[in-house]
Amino acid sequence: MYTLLKESDLGRCGELHTRHGTLQTPFFMPVGTAGAMKGLTLEDLEMLGAEILLCNTYHLHIRPGEDVVQEAGGLHGFVGWDKPILTDSGGFQVFSLESLRKISDKGVAFNSHLDGTPLFLGAEEAMTIQHKLGADIIMCFDHCPPSTASRGDIEAAVDRTLRWAAEGKRVHERLCNKRVTPSPVEGRHAATVHGSTKLTMTRFPLLFGIVQGGLHRDLRKKCAEELIAIGFDGYAVGGLAVGESADEMYGVLDDVCPLLPKDAPRYLMGVGRIEQMEQAVAKGIDMFDCVLPMREARHGTIYLSNGEKVRILNNRYVRDHSFIDPNSPSPFSRTHKKSYLNHLLRSGERLGETIACAQNMAVTLSSIRRLRERIQDGAK
Repeated sequence: MYTLLKESDLGRCGELHTRHGTLQTPFFMPVGTAGAMKGLTLEDLEMLGAEILLCNTYHLHIRPGEDVVQEAGGLHGFVGWDKPILTDSGGFQVFSLESLRKISDKGVAFNSHLDGTPLFLGAEEAMTIQHKLGADIIMCFDHCPPSTASRGDIEAAVDRTLRWAAEGKRVHERLCNKRVTPSPVEGRHAATVHGSTKLTMTRFPLLFGIVQGGLHRDLRKKCAEELIAIGFDGYAVGGLAVGESADEMYGVLDDVCPLLPKDAPRYLMGVGRIEQMEQAVAKGIDMFDCVLPMREARHGTIYLSNGEKVRILNNRYVRDHSFIDPNSPSPFSRTHKKSYLNHLLRSGERLGETIACAQNMAVTLSSIRRLRERIQDGAK
């Protein structure tokens, strides 16, 4: 579960206890969509300081299937990662398949983007799949509308999100109760939190609800309050980083974070720009994920440890024989030159992808770690 340790003007820090270890908050989650990351091994990630991995329910359900993963010992055994793993619900991916899906109050009927196979994903299916995958933190199935949607569409999405959250929690508790009763040492017990009884053992996955509502303050408030009444181990803010401005995103956080319980972690989904994470932490957020650092790396935008960004594919770096980043937390950038990385990426060599991705991930992870340390130290 979550223990809040300190709060300051910079934000808050705490400890999130999971089945595969305790995480120090705030933290950033690298996105290993199908259990892997382009350009980096999981050993690379661990070397760079990653403490948790995010995997995608939709993609793993499509291929290889949750039954295959379960047979291999769950995601940890399947991919070879012994630290915590979070799985999303798959809702964002399903709702992005506009031409391949049909929405109802029960869930979403859609066709596989790989071969067109008809499939269905709803609150029960998303929960069952995630339990089979064996993640440490799992998400309720939610309806994530585009930021350009009408108020009526966003209101309907909030209602579905709340309906599916309640159903997802019922399924989650049923699946937890089906498992072998843990020993007293494992601490199986229930607690009443915010008016709702919830499981508090770290033997079972932690369940997060997702606050939707677009940019409408009243809908966000309604969603947050009703999720709190249901009772979850943590709360995510979804439906952001989908086209709204940074100021609009911060406005939503100003409205939502004060409503959320202090004794539960808060997760801002899909945000990974360092400057935006710093602002969000100051507003009360604890957890982040984003594909952006890796995507920008593969396309030649490199983050430096001094806060600058460079377009390494520019001609000016063809003959720049200085090290990529002599102060980098990534050893690759302390031993390879800008001219070499320019050459590798222009040539389509996979090593270039590895060096670039390691650099951006290392800078992202070290930035959030330094912010956490400043909060812990009481810095202003």
